[in-house]
Amino acid sequence: MSPAAESDTRPVDDPRRGHIALRSGRIEVDATPTLMLSGEVHYFRLRRDDWADRLVQARDAGLDTIASYIPWIWHELPDGELDLTGRTCPERDLPAFIDLCDSLGLRFLARPGPFVMAELKNEGIPHRIYREHPDAHPAGWDGAAATTEDLDYHHPGFLAAAERWLGAVCEVLAPRQAPDGPVVGVQLDNEVGMLAWVSNTPHLDDLAIGNFLAWLADRHTTEGAAKLLGTTGDDFGRLAAAVRSGGDPARTLAFHQELGLWARDDFAKYLQHLESFTREHGISVPLLINVHGTGGGRGTTFPIGISQLAPSYRGRHGVLAGSDYYLGELTVQNVADLYLCNAILACVNGPDQPATSLEFEVGTGDYGDNLDGLSSPESGVHKTLLTLGQGNRLINYYLLTGGRNPVLEGSEDDGIPRIAFTGERHGFAAPIDPEGRATPAYDALANLIKEVRAYEPILATGRQLTDDLGFGFVADHYLTEYAHPTDTARRAQVDDLVRYRGFGARDALGRAIVLGGYHVDAVDLQAIADPESAWAAGTTAPEAPRTIVLSTPRTLGQKVQQWLTDHVRNGGNLLLTGMLPDRDHDGTPCTILADAFGLSSAGVRADRRDDSGPYWPTVTGSGDFSIDADLRVASAQLLKVPDGATVLLREIGSGLPCAVQAPLGAGSMIFVGCDFPAAHLDNWRNLFARLGVSPRVRIDADRTGLVTVPVASEHGNLLITVNVAPYPITASISVDGQEVQPSTTFPARGHALLQW
Repeated sequence: MSPAAESDTRPVDDPRRGHIALRSGRIEVDATPTLMLSGEVHYFRLRRDDWADRLVQARDAGLDTIASYIPWIWHELPDGELDLTGRTCPERDLPAFIDLCDSLGLRFLARPGPFVMAELKNEGIPHRIYREHPDAHPAGWDGAAATTEDLDYHHPGFLAAAERWLGAVCEVLAPRQAPDGPVVGVQLDNEVGMLAWVSNTPHLDDLAIGNFLAWLADRHTTEGAAKLLGTTGDDFGRLAAAVRSGGDPARTLAFHQELGLWARDDFAKYLQHLESFTREHGISVPLLINVHGTGGGRGTTFPIGISQLAPSYRGRHGVLAGSDYYLGELTVQNVADLYLCNAILACVNGPDQPATSLEFEVGTGDYGDNLDGLSSPESGVHKTLLTLGQGNRLINYYLLTGGRNPVLEGSEDDGIPRIAFTGERHGFAAPIDPEGRATPAYDALANLIKEVRAYEPILATGRQLTDDLGFGFVADHYLTEYAHPTDTARRAQVDDLVRYRGFGARDALGRAIVLGGYHVDAVDLQAIADPESAWAAGTTAPEAPRTIVLSTPRTLGQKVQQWLTDHVRNGGNLLLTGMLPDRDHDGTPCTILADAFGLSSAGVRADRRDDSGPYWPTVTGSGDFSIDADLRVASAQLLKVPDGATVLLREIGSGLPCAVQAPLGAGSMIFVGCDFPAAHLDNWRNLFARLGVSPRVRIDADRTGLVTVPVASEHGNLLITVNVAPYPITASISVDGQEVQPSTTFPARGHALLQW
């Protein structure tokens, strides 16, 4: 036990208890809006004698909640019996750990799986499940077995065993729930759909295919489903083979779209089954669903998790979504990722569902224990401040404490007899290392939480002030998890979607918004364009802002194209980047939006180096839209434009337009058909100004790199300001014309919380 903690392990007289309510996007404890700041502490990776030490370190840092996975693979013994009370090993005594949290004034957030990942073997599933139910391990494309430890969530053998496990955990959790105990939330499974996505292995075992065929028949009739597969009749073997081979080659885009929609529905049925099961077994506190998707220090794929899982939770009473953020150092490269991911996560929630983060990266970032990378202590500070400013009410810092992987009785002969595959030590990057020593990240976290607590009334109730600007989110742009390996048409579609969706080619649109000083909410375009759809179920889309910004590939759904057209015709504006959309998600030609503005493609000029020589597309300003220098772009869509449209940019080699402003009814659209560099922020500001949009937060700075979030509440206003640049920035800042910060120098990686 560390000396600092030795005298502080006494129980407290007033544990943090109270009735938990979700109301108006807030978390309330006994009717008081509250921020829950949690740390992940894996009791099963610590000696029981060290539990109190680590919990006190968490409490001393200012955290009020402890979260932990509860691994099935750890609590199930080789004979199949469950030990949740420590009769075989003191580190299996789950009730004792939860009660210790309570005695130290800490809440508890339970994460019992059945899948838990956390570098555990089989993602936390006992080995016997795979031995006893080999057919639960999914087949994928062409019948190949999944390369991960994935399981068909609906397999009756797996589901029965999982229910037995969860039922036993509920017996421990239910008597300890708030308001009379410390348990304030229970997570349902973990990163559902992630294993299928990262391995391009849809669930195509016989059970899953039977469910898929029934789902198709319900949507298209049995004959329509067979036609989509390029076959006839009802022979299951023939239909299953057609599914596994990617459907009818002539309708491959339609097939892949249907497969993605079915998987989305299938995951929702599974998670809602777990929701019902836990409620029936006495769990009344909020239930949480972990949304995966970041990777490689970027958040550009995070909306895949939202697309997969939103129907599992959106608008469901007492259910919350939590992000899973691993972004490393926060820089100009990825700060827009975090900002826009927070906005997208919030936009699909129901009105009473606050955003949360169930795995919020904190620590040094040296996950491989190999000095593969190091993150500064300030990185966790910046990510926290921006995320809280955008309305997250719960953050679980993952991983707060390191530990050691215990030996697993009955472990397979796989080279390591322990519970996980990371060796003996685990959590190398945590603020508290496996030996219990504080790292620089711990002190930074403790100082941050003190600062946050001073403004908790604002951050627990406030809402970000935004400009009259909405970032368009199209969920089906992210149905890209699956592509048959030999299907060139589907691969081309996925490549196009990945390049242009979301934050735009070269991430230019996202960076222009966030680093340009604009503040936006995301707009769920599919929900607002088709409120009766399965996607929109459970929530009412809010009124859209006057100006929508959207980056789109060639693929954009018919109803979204129609809604955007009507939005502009009725007096709204649209800033569109990417490609002129010319087809629906199923491959059906659809040019509603382009036709309304009289635009059409005259080809694409892109970087090349072939027998004809090299070509480097470059654009220049046109007419009254001047830019300070000709700019290199990787590609430019050349345009045929109607009379009345204003040409903004031309591709120099062809002389043809590649960016225009075109009127329609009472509004107008700007289309930028090239990857216009984000570094030239004044050019982007001029584009926004042409649509009547100016940022309410004015930053007069000598360099780029300041990011702000203005928060307003009944308790006052707060401007969160972070410098993500590696150099100091001198700036003055005003909000709505009121000076908030006179000229001052923000140090490199510095931040400020400013009231006005």
